[in-house]
Amino acid sequence: MPPPGGVDGERATLVAFLDYLRDAVVRGVEGVPEPQVRAAGVASGTNLLGLVKHLTAVERFYFLGEPIADLRRTLRPTARESVDGLVAGYREATRAANAVVAEWADLSLPAARVPGRSAAPSRRWVLVHMIEETGRHAGHADILRELIDGATGR
Repeated sequence: MPPPGGVDGERATLVAFLDYLRDAVVRGVEGVPEPQVRAAGVASGTNLLGLVKHLTAVERFYFLGEPIADLRRTLRPTARESVDGLVAGYREATRAANAVVAEWADLSLPAARVPGRSAAPSRRWVLVHMIEETGRHAGHADILRELIDGATGR
């Protein structure tokens, strides 16, 4: 799928690229059977399902103001957490995040102060950071998926 094009306005452009990367993460998980979807592909323990769980927590943190008790735990899906459940949770978090962003008329204003931070970043910073965070993990997902079954992203 090609990156978005023909989008007018700064906010719409940033959200379009973020949505493009979010979809890339989900596509990286789709069709991967158990236990490969949660198997560590590298020595750090990074796995496809853990990336989805982590990005869900980060979306909820930055856009919805929900605290993250232990960032490391967000990368480790439990045995009770399913692919369908975590992907649905990610999609719901991104829908809720987009609803928040849709209300932002001025990206230079501070975003909601996230727990544990002394100062609120600008809304623009939050969007750009989430593009960076999601893009980075979409790349990780591409590599893990290729190691599992040879499928490649884009």
